[in-house]
Amino acid sequence: MAAVGRPRRSCLAVPGSSVKMLGKAQGLPADQVFLDLEDAVAPLAKPDARKNIVAALNEGDWAGKTRVVRVNDLTTPWTYRDVVDVVEGAGANLDCVMLPKVQTAAQVHWLDLTLTQIEKALGLEVGRIGIEAQIENAAGLVNVDAIAAASPRVETIIFGPADFMASINMRSLVVGGLIPDYPGDPYHYILMRILMAARMHDKQAIDGPFLQIRDVDAFREVAKRSAALGFDGKWVLHPGQIDAANEVYQPAQADYDHAELILDAYEHYTSEAGGRLGAVMLGDEMIDEASRKMALVIAAKGRAAGMIRTSTFTPPAE
Repeated sequence: MAAVGRPRRSCLAVPGSSVKMLGKAQGLPADQVFLDLEDAVAPLAKPDARKNIVAALNEGDWAGKTRVVRVNDLTTPWTYRDVVDVVEGAGANLDCVMLPKVQTAAQVHWLDLTLTQIEKALGLEVGRIGIEAQIENAAGLVNVDAIAAASPRVETIIFGPADFMASINMRSLVVGGLIPDYPGDPYHYILMRILMAARMHDKQAIDGPFLQIRDVDAFREVAKRSAALGFDGKWVLHPGQIDAANEVYQPAQADYDHAELILDAYEHYTSEAGGRLGAVMLGDEMIDEASRKMALVIAAKGRAAGMIRTSTFTPPAE
């Protein structure tokens, strides 16, 4: 099943404390930009960062990007003011609020209720602002199914690797990278657990950042692992990572073309004109209803990325 919602192959993080970066981000080819009030902003800088973000959302040209603000987590004294100031100041120009370090469904309920109250008070459409839930510790992962189901506003479930690694005492300082002493992928279970919860509730699944921002080849290799599992996108911390993320999380051209051919062929052969067949050959490949479902996933990703097919299906001559 393909996830619903706006595409998020590349999710660019921008500190709310940097007016320069808030301006530069508007012209970059990221699918989503999230303006950060949490880890990237020092405590004393948070009030000004809120003002910067409100101004950037209201005055900037985000050119179709998904506009997200990451607030502080609910164990801090800043979350309430983050949500109120940003949504009251720029709610009409905001797509989602990202809540970090989510541990229980109750935390999502709080954000949902708060957003509803602000929307009603301002006369905004109730429920339009989505929620992105970031999983960053063991409690969040254990409760991820309930978190994904906590509100219709939830659009994405995000893996936050750095805090997660610290929370489980993982012996590594390389965020998102493989560990030489471990004979496998130490993040596989975590990623699959998040992916299953996201897909069960028709949400998008987003992989977290890779901190070695100048090593684009290493970023690409890490991204390929979650993309192969079915993740929809990945955070980028530097403009140099954007093109790699967009490339990795969209289908290869040949795969996209093949998926569209399968859909066209299956539609033809199951029709009256095509003989009402349920299983047929497309070249050397047998296709059936299961093939159609798999092709829908690839085709949907390609269409969301704006890909153009380079081949067409022609029914065989009688």
